[in-house]
Amino acid sequence: MLIEIKDLELHPIDFEEEYRPGDLDLGPDLQQQTQLHAAGRAQLIEEHHGKHQRIKDIRVSGELSTALELPCARCLEPVIQDVRRKFDLLYRPFGADAGREEISVTGAEADVSYYQGEGLLLEDVVREQVLLALPLKVICREDCKGLCPHCGANLNAEQCSCSEPIEDPRWTALKDLRSKLGN
Repeated sequence: MLIEIKDLELHPIDFEEEYRPGDLDLGPDLQQQTQLHAAGRAQLIEEHHGKHQRIKDIRVSGELSTALELPCARCLEPVIQDVRRKFDLLYRPFGADAGREEISVTGAEADVSYYQGEGLLLEDVVREQVLLALPLKVICREDCKGLCPHCGANLNAEQCSCSEPIEDPRWTALKDLRSKLGN
């Protein structure tokens, strides 16, 4: 769905969209498990920069919800993660801030994104918000043992057949120093 400036000049646009699994490209590690529901409102906000310059910002607010499957950060087994997020975003025309002298950015200005052309694709907004709603690391369970660093076996499912852990040669100098101090 394209949210166009010319339509927003007439009235705000309410949206309620459903995205089936596979409709949005969320990357190779994420699999959408349920319909993604996004609802909200887009409206035009005009800012005055100086006497003669008006900037047409797009404000998009709403909420989304879905369930995603992603790999556990320790053992790579699939984990289902419910995603719910409310958002209130401001998009400014690309290049609107160009030419201004360098100034410190306030917290409100840090949340400004940019759009190009005659509008904004809602799918891009939704994709970005889904990805931002995910935690940095997801684990399948609190006591997940992960993978063996040598043979790659899932230590939750089987005992590793590796003999002794292979010693990292980078620790040799410290090991030597420890033995000298101990004597």
